[in-house]
Amino acid sequence: MNEQILKQLPLFASLPASEVKYLAEILHLRELSAGTVFIQESEIADHFFILLEGRIEVVKALGTANERVLGVDEAGSFIGEMGLINPGSRRTASVRARTPARVLEMTRADFDALLHRQPGLVYEMVRVLSLRLEQQHNRTIRDLQEKNLQLTQAYEQLKAAQAHLIEKEKLERELEVARGIQQSMVPRNLPHLPGFDFGARMMPARAVGGDFFDFIPLSESTLGIVIGDVSGKGVPAALFMALTSNLLRAVAWRASSVSDALRHVHQQLLGINDAGMFVTLLYGVLNAATREFHYARAGHELPLLYDARGELVALSFTDGQPLGAMDEILLDEQTVVLPSGSTVLLYTDGVTDVLDSQDNPFGLERLHQALLTQRSAPAQVLCETLLEMISAHRAATPQYDDITLVAVQAKS
Repeated sequence: MNEQILKQLPLFASLPASEVKYLAEILHLRELSAGTVFIQESEIADHFFILLEGRIEVVKALGTANERVLGVDEAGSFIGEMGLINPGSRRTASVRARTPARVLEMTRADFDALLHRQPGLVYEMVRVLSLRLEQQHNRTIRDLQEKNLQLTQAYEQLKAAQAHLIEKEKLERELEVARGIQQSMVPRNLPHLPGFDFGARMMPARAVGGDFFDFIPLSESTLGIVIGDVSGKGVPAALFMALTSNLLRAVAWRASSVSDALRHVHQQLLGINDAGMFVTLLYGVLNAATREFHYARAGHELPLLYDARGELVALSFTDGQPLGAMDEILLDEQTVVLPSGSTVLLYTDGVTDVLDSQDNPFGLERLHQALLTQRSAPAQVLCETLLEMISAHRAATPQYDDITLVAVQAKS
């Protein structure tokens, strides 16, 4: 079997049959298991190997971070011949068995003796080595071309990433401008109404959000109070919020009732709402003379009314539906009298739905307890403290929804 393989090697193809037979008898057979390294880079090159069975791989910088497989050889190839031609030279790469393999080993002494017996082998060796060098040259060219392609792709990816970064920075600047515009749309100053104290805070989940609140002076003794929550998040919700807020402000002055105002806004939203968005909203009118708060709810959270002792007062309610969602709309219209020392809290569902790290919501019970402990604080301080408690509950958990609070206190 060894003779047949030796005859097939280009280097030994021109040798007489007797010489091939002799080589097959004297060369040392080595059995290699997969993973065996039988040539080490930088060692003295004094052996030549002929691969009889299996596959081997030529590896540069073996065992380092720069390790790279230069090539894989099959049965019939020979390895390490350059070291026999240049005495004292060192291996330029390591060779490792990729699979179980069998090799014949030729020492320098065996090789020198062969050249003395067959001097014509020198010409064949030069031809074979020339072919080997050409193959290595072509492999190097292909490797450089591949690296050049990788560098080109990396450069294009870098350019794309840079363009994306510039676009992201541009978007962030635009969002910051949008945030400023949205902040300018909510009241900068709290209203003044005899016998009442007001507070409000809003914290969007993103740069801009869909929550909003408003105070609309209607007369010296009446004040419109609005809180709303648009479906969705981000810029689309902010735009829909701005539209709803402006529509309500425009109609609040001439509406015959709070329900009439909401129905008018609802009809306007239906006519321009191609995106299918909607808004839950509470709009009420506070009368300082009668201490009545007359409000209509369009699917929004029920107000929380606490008396002077901090006890929750049960409020009547009926079904209500968001604005802009359906052709016909149901509204919950109610009137409550605010006794001295009482507090009304309007809020969006982002307050009670905020989660901690264990997915526990802040919930109504925590909100009740917080209001109970802070009932003597001014309305704005109450809103600030509630927001701090909500943030402490959330801790490092991301804020998924906008948070808005509006407090109204009836002074004693």
